[in-house]
Amino acid sequence: MIENRLTYLLQGLEYFAVQGDINIHISGIAFDSREVKEGFLFVAVKGTLTDGHKYISQAIENGCRAIVCEEMPAKVSSDPVYITVGDSARFLGLLASAFYRHPSRSLKVVGVTGTNGKTTIAGLLHALALKLGFEAGLISTVGNKINEEILAATHTTPDPVKINHLMHQMTERGCTFCFMEVSSHAVHQQRIAGLHFAGGIFTNLTHDHLDYHGTFKNYLEAKKKFFDDLPPDAFALVNSDDKNGLVMIQNTRATKKTYALRKSADYKAKIIESHYEGSLLTINRKEVWIKLPGLFNAYNLLAVYGAASLLALDDDQVLEGLSSLQHVPGRFDILRASNGTTAVIDYAHTPDALLNVLSTINGLRKGSERIITLVGAGGNRDTAKRPVMARTAVEQSDIVILTSDNPRNEKPDDILNDMLKGVPEGTTVQVICITSRADAIKTACMLAKDNDVILVAGKGHETYQEVEGVRYHFDDKEHILRNFNQMV
Repeated sequence: MIENRLTYLLQGLEYFAVQGDINIHISGIAFDSREVKEGFLFVAVKGTLTDGHKYISQAIENGCRAIVCEEMPAKVSSDPVYITVGDSARFLGLLASAFYRHPSRSLKVVGVTGTNGKTTIAGLLHALALKLGFEAGLISTVGNKINEEILAATHTTPDPVKINHLMHQMTERGCTFCFMEVSSHAVHQQRIAGLHFAGGIFTNLTHDHLDYHGTFKNYLEAKKKFFDDLPPDAFALVNSDDKNGLVMIQNTRATKKTYALRKSADYKAKIIESHYEGSLLTINRKEVWIKLPGLFNAYNLLAVYGAASLLALDDDQVLEGLSSLQHVPGRFDILRASNGTTAVIDYAHTPDALLNVLSTINGLRKGSERIITLVGAGGNRDTAKRPVMARTAVEQSDIVILTSDNPRNEKPDDILNDMLKGVPEGTTVQVICITSRADAIKTACMLAKDNDVILVAGKGHETYQEVEGVRYHFDDKEHILRNFNQMV
């Protein structure tokens, strides 16, 4: 069990005042009072849903020895040490890093941020590092990994205590690298405070998470802050084809590098051929076959190549490794029925991601093949993107089935009505609303003729559906396979 003196944890940190003796041992850190155990330090964080200051008394009852807070409680107990700070969320990250002996300093940590592509790029970097013989960790939406061992993930970017615990485990296992997704929420909520990054990657910026950030400008600023805070010895690799790419690195101290398919850049790619089975690319004038189709995957692989190069990995070995990489679960997963019908499962849950996938499918289809798109939108999330998602699906498909995604605490039919507002008047595309996702998948398979393509978008790797706050098992792949097996 890790244990640290509070005096050590506070070294180099700025705080307003201390009440009590800091020459004590701390056996753990928590910001949820329910997770506090004997000897813990409790950090009272003002969160989006609740204020940790309300639970200080509960943390004391559960045995905490020290309290970090922005405001002293009205009733002060004589037992724990009280430390008042200006920003307890940031202080939590700094404490967690110190508690686990600053594990990010012993790793080459690369953070990936942007609206789309984070999961794929982080996952491919991890797979590439293992392929080249390195020990490596992954912190990702689809799961956290230490080498090949999969650990459960609940957030794109975990809380600071979990992040540092994971990185500590990685160092214990001899990892050289850690590749992690960095969400805008994580930056804004200070979840990455105290981490040392060797590099940062920016993919793109499109409409998403405005329910949280309020405006696109705030969303952009949250992403940009990640690059603003990178140290001088890090690299900042950005997609210069995205209009916000160069904005991200305006104020960074890190070494600035770019990648692109259209503009001039430090890392440049061109698509020679593209098929469902993969694409033939040139990357910095060297030819490579990758097992991932489409323009968006060309960008993803180029970002991986650029980051690997900036990490001083051998270019030829990297290109050889790229050619053997498989897709990340839930990202352009392809299933085929006996009659030639193709199903594509993809996590696309933003208008831009949906357009990227549908554009790829449209570029690959031949002759009279039709595209049947099944798509929904999450409940209790950004409502403005719902009609845009529907319009994008209608403009790029032959048949559209609007259905449930994760309705959460909203009524599914209300979400579908929001989406229907985006269907253009007079459209000749058949648009069907089916609330049950299982029935929607069944209908898509029934409507499919030989060689048609069914896109099942929005959930990707997820194996659950959240309805009225309860998660039920639901796997798009299972439902597609069940229906494909019934086809003749």
